[in-house]
Amino acid sequence: MAKINVLPKHIADLIAAGEVVERPASVVKELMENAIDAGATSVTVEIKRGGITYIRITDNGSGILREDIRNAFKSHATSKICNEDDLLAIGTLGFRGEALASIAAVARVDVLTRTADSEIGTVYKIEGSEEKLLDDAGCPLGTTIVVKDIFFNTPARMKFLKKDVTEGNSVAGVVDRIALSHPEVSIRFIRDDKQQLVTTGNGKLQSAVYSVFGKDFANGLIETAYELDGIKVHGLVSLPAASRSNRSMQFFFLNGRLVKSGTACAALEQAYKNAIMVGRFPSCVLNIETPLDCVDVNVHPAKTEVRFENEKRIFDAVYYATKNVLEEKDKPTKIELAQKELNNPLTIPKTSGNQMYLDSKAVVREKAEIPKKNPDFWSTELPKEWKKAEQKLPEEKKPEPPKPFVRQEEKKVEEKVEPRVEPQVEEKPVETIVPSYDSTLEAVPSLSPEVTRIRAENRVVEAPDFKIIGEAFKTYILVECEGKMLVVDKHAAHERMLFEQLRSENGDVKSQMLLDPVVVTLSKEEYSALLQNREILLKSGYDISDFGPGTVVVRECPCMLIEEDMKAIVEEIAGHLLRSSAPVPEKLDWIYHNTACRAAIKAGDKTSPYELEKFVEHLLSHPYIRYCPHGRPVKIELTKQELEKQFGRIL
Repeated sequence: MAKINVLPKHIADLIAAGEVVERPASVVKELMENAIDAGATSVTVEIKRGGITYIRITDNGSGILREDIRNAFKSHATSKICNEDDLLAIGTLGFRGEALASIAAVARVDVLTRTADSEIGTVYKIEGSEEKLLDDAGCPLGTTIVVKDIFFNTPARMKFLKKDVTEGNSVAGVVDRIALSHPEVSIRFIRDDKQQLVTTGNGKLQSAVYSVFGKDFANGLIETAYELDGIKVHGLVSLPAASRSNRSMQFFFLNGRLVKSGTACAALEQAYKNAIMVGRFPSCVLNIETPLDCVDVNVHPAKTEVRFENEKRIFDAVYYATKNVLEEKDKPTKIELAQKELNNPLTIPKTSGNQMYLDSKAVVREKAEIPKKNPDFWSTELPKEWKKAEQKLPEEKKPEPPKPFVRQEEKKVEEKVEPRVEPQVEEKPVETIVPSYDSTLEAVPSLSPEVTRIRAENRVVEAPDFKIIGEAFKTYILVECEGKMLVVDKHAAHERMLFEQLRSENGDVKSQMLLDPVVVTLSKEEYSALLQNREILLKSGYDISDFGPGTVVVRECPCMLIEEDMKAIVEEIAGHLLRSSAPVPEKLDWIYHNTACRAAIKAGDKTSPYELEKFVEHLLSHPYIRYCPHGRPVKIELTKQELEKQFGRIL
């Protein structure tokens, strides 16, 4: 049996640090919580290179006494608790006494601090748990802690850190959440010498939300306050119209501490039941105040998971706090149209008995001018293609705009008409029509070499003769074909068609520039994940760029999504990229799938007979289209023999 050894102190400190200091964001979280526990009303956070090389936290709290400075960096040294009874009612953010010791074990730490009773401050330096300096210093009231070179003595931990941008966005997310949990504290965040966040510290949660997430997100929230059985819930919840595609904007704080609570989340979403669409989620910034002895926060090393003495009380308090405010303040949106004063008004005749007269003060309407038709208003090349064509050709040989689109149906009708002699008249131009989704179906995607090799047996074939019987429930197409009756789910089939089309374009999805770019507010983690995968998004047809901390702007999107809710699409993609660790091809497939699902014709949409015919023709000419990307069948078959058995015509 191997001999049992007592580990040296510095090794034990490194092991303990692994539970507290995972990345620079962990350091910022612990130090900011210490500053708030010290009574600070102003906290400044500054980082460089994502916090890997430099972190500085400055506060105006109570400071640290010189005789306590050494003890502060020892394991299990704290001023928050004194005996075991204190663990039953923890009211501070920190209490274990491990943070400073863990940080000093894996970084170089400088401390400047002064208390209100001292005229001279203290400077203290410690590196890898080894004290380097303790001396007098001039400094303002409060504490400044500088942390440099995280994991300088543990290269194995250093290699697991992510890029500077990713680590910096993670730090920004921590700062945002602490700013929301304590609106009475003014938070200032400086990143690579650029100020990114400032909160007023006026104690108003709405003001803090506005500073962190911007006007659009803040305007979609309503204030709530409720108390039930000693549980107080107050904060902001979103209007049903401002729901999101994921839960990334749900923030729950328990006695000022950010927590993850399945109970509170379930209560919130239950309150919105039948008020928002399925698959959409509410946002919130809710503070839950409970008696200290009714909750146990000493459960998880990161202190984000807690246990409640009575889960039902928490559920009921959150549920009724949300439900009551929705019943009161969720009113239908009112639209007010301003009246325009006209230069030459036309009076409206009034009648009085059998007399009709004109009133010069009557409300009038101006005759609207009919806009002139431009037959080529839609017939322009995509911005990327047009730009490429201009770069390739000399100035005198720029490409002309493409010819207007003529619907195939009109051509077919003209071919059926028998030729006859008519008097010569001036020909009228064929009216151009914006192509509907049936024109998309006619464009058979060209398969890439890899797909052709894998699907050699699934080549495009000539569609057999078929007859469309009709459409059931505006969802299922009934088709008679080769002695069978096919029931086609038009959404599933169209989704698969678009999915295959996107995949066949080999990372060069045709996109359309948006006339009005869409600005999307995200959590810092989603924001980071989206920008890290920008190349994948460009291949998928999305031009998404940075628009400030936590905000992106969408300038181009796939052509098939031009009429969809781009904000919801980007939120959904960002949430998936944050959670996914799949390789690039799988991420591309997921985005293609999401795009195809949103662009496909929906169940219940009206479809013309011509579109139904072209739809079925395209489907039958591509036999490999058997399942939608979700795995559901796109069509089912019912033979004549099976029908006759059901009606008892044959045995």
